[in-house]
Amino acid sequence: MNLADRLHTAAARLGGRAVLTLDEAVLTYGALDELSARLAGLLRSRGIGAGDRVAMMLPNVPEFGVVYYGVLRAGAVVVPLDPLLKRREIAAYLGDCGARLLVAWHAFAETAEAGSAGTKADCFFVVPGEFRRLLREVAAEPGIARTAPDDTAVIHYTSGTTGRPKGVELTHANLGGNAETVARMHALGVDDVVLGALPLYHTFGQTCSLNATVRAGARLTLLRRFEAGRALEVIRRDGVTVFQGVPTMFIALLDHPGASDMSMLRVCTCGGAALPLDVLRAYETRLGCEIIEGYGLSETSPVTATNRGGRHRRPGSIGWPIRGVEMKVVDELGRRTPPGEIGEIVVRGPNVMKGYWNDPEATAEALRDGWFHTGDLGRVDEDGYFFLVDRRRDVIIRGGYTVYPREVEEVLYEHPAVRQAAVFGVPHPELGEEIEAAVALRAPVSGEDLRQFVRERVAAYKYPRRLSFVDELPMSHTGKILKRALAQRV
Repeated sequence: MNLADRLHTAAARLGGRAVLTLDEAVLTYGALDELSARLAGLLRSRGIGAGDRVAMMLPNVPEFGVVYYGVLRAGAVVVPLDPLLKRREIAAYLGDCGARLLVAWHAFAETAEAGSAGTKADCFFVVPGEFRRLLREVAAEPGIARTAPDDTAVIHYTSGTTGRPKGVELTHANLGGNAETVARMHALGVDDVVLGALPLYHTFGQTCSLNATVRAGARLTLLRRFEAGRALEVIRRDGVTVFQGVPTMFIALLDHPGASDMSMLRVCTCGGAALPLDVLRAYETRLGCEIIEGYGLSETSPVTATNRGGRHRRPGSIGWPIRGVEMKVVDELGRRTPPGEIGEIVVRGPNVMKGYWNDPEATAEALRDGWFHTGDLGRVDEDGYFFLVDRRRDVIIRGGYTVYPREVEEVLYEHPAVRQAAVFGVPHPELGEEIEAAVALRAPVSGEDLRQFVRERVAAYKYPRRLSFVDELPMSHTGKILKRALAQRV
């Protein structure tokens, strides 16, 4: 039960077919299998083996797959890091996981070397062309390390938006099972071309794009970084059939002047954050494609629940749990809430993490009573469809009244001038918190007009008294709006 087995099996069947492409660069299944075996041999020659941690700082390039499967093939643990991390952050992650090696893209060599200084990690830099020449001189590891299903395959570090980043331990069974489920649900096959717009260092891109593609024998065409015009060009040039993204990607594509008929996309899936309903409807009416919303977290490998296509889709919901996974909404005492009542979403199943690396207290807090407590607030309807309401930490308490930012954001997105919106709470001496909205526009509108628009559609205590206009909302590298950064500006 090693994730690298999936690649080896696919290579035996599809050796000459492309698996990873980036413009003119093409890596076939056979080449990826061979190069990852040579990378495993290189690790062995450096004394790296079962259980050792190998960090990697690579963008969306074919070499990512070589290193990723090579580390797993050697029985070591992959620690994927954002290539744009700064020196201090790199040092903290490498020190926390005790990495033996940091494999970094050549463009980030200076920062990677500075970050690894003083840690136990050596540095190895990936330079296109030279990387393959180097591996050809290394003997391929003849076999694939035997690993148990519950052996750790990957340690993903959380974004740290709620405090110190934690290392999420995902096993070979977690990731392999989740990728297989994704491939089966979307009927991925050898004729599919998946757009690799999601960062591969993140669990969403890693499971749903990379591992699911390999599991299905499909092709992943990569984007180094997401830009709407470039994405449209690649979709049309490469005949993309599957597009997986986060809301900010779908919004950017919708706003691009070159966006037109996109009915060639067989599957569009959205996760990472709630997708505004107006955006979902616009894709159907203007672009001719259906978006399927799902839900997950790094701690759940990541997919936990999703809509299904056609008549099984309920717009605005996150669908229902995937096969083998249980999900419920509970109150503060852990009791299941009745349909329609808001509570915390909890999950259990084969996709739930092993725990947080070297953090038994955080693990015990998150995995209580046999369930993973997500910290997300939601509700379930009479038909079993789940709805994500908000993150518990984002809820605003204004003068004793509870305000869910997503509800207000949905109203703002209904205004034709609004391109992006984020609602958050700021301290207030009498009310405890006041409601503020930060908005990026696609057309001119006054703050008073926007406030009035919202005021006409929600209860009096919910509309944003404070409103600011920005050119762009601050985003994480995975496309999530950073509300904490907005609140700190106030």
